[in-house]
Amino acid sequence: MGFEILKEKVCAANKEIGRTGLAILTWGNASEADRAAGVFAIKPSGVDYDALTPEDIVIVSLDTGEKVEGELNPSSDTPSHWHLYRVFPTIGGIVHTHSTKATAWAQAKKNIPAFGTTHADYFYGPVPCTRELTQAEVEGEYELNTGKVIEEHFVRHGIEPIQMPAVLVACHGPFVWGADAASAVECGITLEEVAGMALNSLVLNPALAAMEPYLLDKHFLRKHGASAYYGQNERGEKQ
Repeated sequence: MGFEILKEKVCAANKEIGRTGLAILTWGNASEADRAAGVFAIKPSGVDYDALTPEDIVIVSLDTGEKVEGELNPSSDTPSHWHLYRVFPTIGGIVHTHSTKATAWAQAKKNIPAFGTTHADYFYGPVPCTRELTQAEVEGEYELNTGKVIEEHFVRHGIEPIQMPAVLVACHGPFVWGADAASAVECGITLEEVAGMALNSLVLNPALAAMEPYLLDKHFLRKHGASAYYGQNERGEKQ
């Protein structure tokens, strides 16, 4: 017991997935970690967003990946979330959906290029697409191996999860993350918009090249760099 606030936050994040159209039916899930408590909270499997209550949210151990609190079964994607929390210690919330436009890129097995400043405000470079899972990985611990293939891609390409809070799993769909579940939902909404913009840009100009690195740097680092100045600080001053 004692995870009421965490459950409320995760319930609200999952409802936002449904409300914003990031997922239809039950095609998505959000989770949030409480690293001090050694747990994360996640949506139960197959429960409709409208019917979801904080009491339905399941608490899972960050150490073992096993359920420690809750009457319902956790999302079938729980092992993917668990693995990402363990290998990316800077993230605090994860969202997985099958949102239409981002999933189209995943099914095409293509990175989403950085074509413009909307993309650069959130993602420091092309949003990567992993390799396909092998037959052995699918027939084995499929959901855990989904997390592992994400880790493999980030390690192999030297990608920092804080600078690239999104990934496409080939033939599957997007995973996004942030400081908490709410920020992960925001990232998922942004990814879906960016994916659509990229598709439309390529229709208009099939030979379109990625944006210039200096413009990518400017837009990402003004919001996320050491000298970021976008937004307001705690005293309401320009930052």
